[in-house]
Amino acid sequence: MTSTIDTIEVKTITGVSAQKLGELHAFGVFTVKDLLEYYPFRYEDYRPRSLSEIKHGDKVTLEAKVIGIPVLQRFGGKSRLSCKMIAEPWMFTATWFNRHYVREQLTVGREIVLIGKWDQKRTQITVTDYEFPDRGEGKTGTLQPVYSVGGKITQSWIRKIINQGLQQFGDMIPEILPHSIMRKYDFMPRKRAIATIHQPVDTREGQQGRRRMVYEELFLFQLKVQSFRVLNRGRMDGVVHTVDNTTVRQFVRSLPFELTDAQKHVELEILHDMRSPYCMNRLLQGDVGSGKTVLAAIALFATVKSGNQGAFMVPTEILAEQHLRSLAKMFEPFGVTVGLLTGSVNGRKRKDLLAALQMGMIDVVIGTHALIQEDVFFRGLGVVVTDEQHRFGVNQRSVLRRKGYNPDVLTMTATPIPRTLAITVFGDMDVSTLSERPKGRIPITTYWVKHDLMERVLKLISREIDQGRQAYLICPLIEESEKLDVQNAIDLHIQMGQAFPNYKVGLLHGRMTPSEKDVVMRAFYSNELQLLISTTVVEVGVDVPNATLMIIMDADRFGLSQLHQLRGRVGRGQNASYCVLVADPKSEIGRERMTAMTETDDGFEISRRDLALRGPGDFFGTKQSGLPEFRLADMTADFEVLEQARDDVAELLRDVAFWTSPDFAPLRNYLQNEQIFQGDLMD
Repeated sequence: MTSTIDTIEVKTITGVSAQKLGELHAFGVFTVKDLLEYYPFRYEDYRPRSLSEIKHGDKVTLEAKVIGIPVLQRFGGKSRLSCKMIAEPWMFTATWFNRHYVREQLTVGREIVLIGKWDQKRTQITVTDYEFPDRGEGKTGTLQPVYSVGGKITQSWIRKIINQGLQQFGDMIPEILPHSIMRKYDFMPRKRAIATIHQPVDTREGQQGRRRMVYEELFLFQLKVQSFRVLNRGRMDGVVHTVDNTTVRQFVRSLPFELTDAQKHVELEILHDMRSPYCMNRLLQGDVGSGKTVLAAIALFATVKSGNQGAFMVPTEILAEQHLRSLAKMFEPFGVTVGLLTGSVNGRKRKDLLAALQMGMIDVVIGTHALIQEDVFFRGLGVVVTDEQHRFGVNQRSVLRRKGYNPDVLTMTATPIPRTLAITVFGDMDVSTLSERPKGRIPITTYWVKHDLMERVLKLISREIDQGRQAYLICPLIEESEKLDVQNAIDLHIQMGQAFPNYKVGLLHGRMTPSEKDVVMRAFYSNELQLLISTTVVEVGVDVPNATLMIIMDADRFGLSQLHQLRGRVGRGQNASYCVLVADPKSEIGRERMTAMTETDDGFEISRRDLALRGPGDFFGTKQSGLPEFRLADMTADFEVLEQARDDVAELLRDVAFWTSPDFAPLRNYLQNEQIFQGDLMD
């Protein structure tokens, strides 16, 4: 087999010692390809500028001449070195901290290039790097790449090794994009683009190299998900559901509310998928309280009436029990049996449930990750529903799916993203969006207050509870932390008990056992507790229609989407509800979060702002969501490129030549290596 840069080990590059090899492995660099695609995250600009064009605080490169005798000051084991310089016609001071050895090199009349931060008030540059032209070091006038390094790997070493790698193996970098795409966008060749990113002659060339490689990353990502979709549509047989419209209509008419137009539209999409001979792989996204659960119920009902079983996996026991109560009530008139399988179900009760499930005596099972344990078997699994899909790892979802023969898959999330982004990112899934709220929902009024107004917040709690309502009080930590000066649940529980001696105050946090949490939530649900102090464990929790007040302490510590999820715990009854954000944000992002929460209660707009503030990695939780971790591309900044790549791939896959022409052989080989042709569902 011919060696390629993705099979040649990085140790073959001259200068990579056994010790350094281990360090590179720690950075995920094992092959020459890994090294050449280990891109810099920014550049140091060594191109000199004139003092007349720079501003206070700028990081600059100056060509200067030594005109004074260097002065060294020592204090407490540290040192400060100052020397007068001239950059015609300006005179200024260059200052080094803790670099006393530089003094010997600063001889009057010697030319020097200084890199550092300019202080306009003191006419001074604080030097971070420097070089002497008479040594021929060669950084002056260039853009030097800055890499993520650590351990015993330094910037200068990684630069040298990548340059060596380009010299030894640069000619082996293969072209992968087809000629048609290269011509369409006037892209530079792949070999030159990679070299340019590491060694840009100027900013424009560096941008051109990055432009080409960003497109390639997004193009290959789209190729993978879309080609899988094309192949899956034609060859992956699923469960064909035969339920008739009349039966489904009877179930929908039995519900105590009318479906919104958006729900009716999504219902048709789901039933169409379930009746097709191919696997449904649909993402259902909707804002908090938009009515996703009833659509899951329709899908589960349809599979049971077609002679199959359904599984509904949720992230917490509290949520599983809530769904059990609501679904059992919906299904009871139609003879559909529902079971619950969580970590708390054990002993004889668990054995009986597993036996009933395997024999088909239970139609729908609702549970946590306990559903994916090895001893759980189904008679005939037809539909798998996962709620809050981003909370489950890729492996957890796929294990549950494999408990049947290609069952239909419906994943749900209350962390919505703009539809175009969802379609583009989840390219292997069909995307349904609930953008309409159920009729009669009263909007939640949101306030942002500083900590010094806490007395007014306590009066608001009293007012709501005295009217027979209930309140949540959320804080970010369970116990006191030396690192974060934030309120914690345990202390707050004590304080609120003292502030409201006539109310029952409960405590809920993630370190409690499932049974302990259950006792507290049941007490709150039945109004035995009026005020619940909790961490974010209630973010996905039971519906308490009587709860009308959500107070979030140190709210700037939370992400926007998480704040919106917490706000969605109230406003589920017929009474006016309120959310109070208590925060003194010190960062601009914190202030923007508070402003966004008070300006809109639209989950899609909240998610759009959250994505912009946090970036895609934090927003989606990259590892858990199955999203790729791009080396160069940024899902937010490069979204237009992502959409263009999506459209280009769609057009390419419609062309018969893609599957036959030599021009597309590198792309077909890429898909082969990614095992797309094996026909298993992607997660």
